[in-house]
Amino acid sequence: MGSTVLSLRIDGELLDRLRQHAAKRGMSVQDYVVRTLVRDDFDERFKSAVDETEKFYGPQGRPDPVDRIT
Repeated sequence: MGSTVLSLRIDGELLDRLRQHAAKRGMSVQDYVVRTLVRDDFDERFKSAVDETEKFYGPQGRPDPVDRIT
């Protein structure tokens, strides 16, 4: 997998906030932003997977009960 450059124009105040958040984690602003984007992408994919699972199994995480012969 290669890398590509993405250039953003952001407000100075936002950049300062990003620097503060990144510094708290000992990261560069670039690494902090990439990590945040990757995490958000994962969250969206995870939510989609959960939604699909609930469609199949129902909201309780179990298949709908099947009539049993007793």
